[in-house]
Amino acid sequence: MKLFLMALDFVGTFAFALSGAAAAVKRELDIFGVLVLSFVAATTGGILRDVLIGAIPPATLADWRYLAISLLAGILTFYCFPLIDRLKSPVQLFDAAGLALFAVSGAQKALAYGLDAPMAALLGMLTGIGGGMARDVLVGEIPTVLRAELYAVAALAGAGVVVVGGSLNMPSTATMLAGALICLGLRLGSIYRGWHLPKARSSKSAIRNRNRQ
Repeated sequence: MKLFLMALDFVGTFAFALSGAAAAVKRELDIFGVLVLSFVAATTGGILRDVLIGAIPPATLADWRYLAISLLAGILTFYCFPLIDRLKSPVQLFDAAGLALFAVSGAQKALAYGLDAPMAALLGMLTGIGGGMARDVLVGEIPTVLRAELYAVAALAGAGVVVVGGSLNMPSTATMLAGALICLGLRLGSIYRGWHLPKARSSKSAIRNRNRQ
């Protein structure tokens, strides 16, 4: 299980690093900015998770492979962005993959450190959304998690599957894969099908809607 969690962390790190680097390239940052953003997006969620559960120093800072993976993703994106950009909405795709992987690995690690089920699910969600929030703030965008899209909800659903599976003594690998698929499905549904939470409506938007009618 330790090796499986590490593998998920590495894959999630690479996916989030690609999303951070792609966002930096779209903002036309230099190579240093691209590498910084790839590292921040890849490691923020894991650092928050480890600090909150007392796993000090955080794995992403104690293991050089996390830095190497994020820098590799940044360099690949910087020099091969036209190839990556052929994917529709590359930042969102890589972010969705990282969100799913980090949400389930974060929840599983929280359970391993003895957290109660609700707190483990919330920590899994925080692990998933941390990198994306840091990336969006650094490029001057409203974080995706604060919009009406299914982002934090998707991460919480994936982490919840892991927590429920753990309480039922189901195989951890199976529950983590199921949680990742559910999280990924919800996030992709939000991206491509327009699934979203109810949006707040101001008085101005209500007036505009009446005028259109």
